[in-house]
Order: sequence, then structure tokens, then C-alpha cells
Amino acid sequence: MEQNITIHQGIGDLRFNTPVEDTVALLGQADEVENIDNAADEPTTVLRYTDLGLTLFFEGENPTLACIDTANSDATLFGEQVFELNERKIVELMVRNNYAEQDADQEDWGERRISFPQANIDFYFDQGELVSIILGQ
Repeated sequence: MEQNITIHQGIGDLRFNTPVEDTVALLGQADEVENIDNAADEPTTVLRYTDLGLTLFFEGENPTLACIDTANSDATLFGEQVFELNERKIVELMVRNNYAEQDADQEDWGERRISFPQANIDFYFDQGELVSIILGQ
């Protein structure tokens, strides 16, 4: 599956607000399924597709796609192979595409996170290397 990230829309043929059943029809059965039922939050269903480097999060009583985590080195953003870029180049790419507002933080588990709130996208770096991109609608 092509992994072209489209801000606020999804990645490749995966679109936000798509039901679990439609996603499974598109990608096949997930390698791992996890159901999280926290009384304080909406129920969440997590589908992991190891070969695709995707973790998909579905929320709500009738779960729809709300968040995508990709670690696929073939992912593109604004036409760029984003996993080939360093942190500075990713920031430049986002700014060039009108997403200048950003926030950076060191996570407790050691990764550095650069967030672009207007785009609802986070980039995670481990020792300077991009390891994961999480995007939401």
C-alpha cells in the first residue's frame, strides 16, 4: 500500500472516519487487534499491521479511524520521503507547507517529539533518526 500522508485526511487509501470493517476490507486482517475500554475515555480499537509499519486507532461506540501511526520508511509527506529527512529538514518541509507552529519535547521513554498542532501530526526521533509519525484528523 502506498503511504502518502495527507494532512487531516489520512495516509494512502486510508481515510479518517473510516469504520473498522472498511479498513479490514482494504488491508486485510490485522496482525494484532487490541480493544481498550477505559471508562473515562471512548472505547478504542487498535489494529497493527506489522508488514506495513502501521498502527491504526479507531474510536467511538461505532469505531472509526481517528489516528494513524506509521513507521514505514516508504512514507511520503508533501512528495518527500520523510523518513530520509533529519529533524531540521522535516521542520523546513512543514514550514514550507504553511505549518510553522511547532512544539518539541523529550518523552519520558527517550524519544524526541516534534509536534505541529495545526496539522495534527507528531514526528518521533530516536537518537536523531525519525522512527515514527503519528497523525490525526
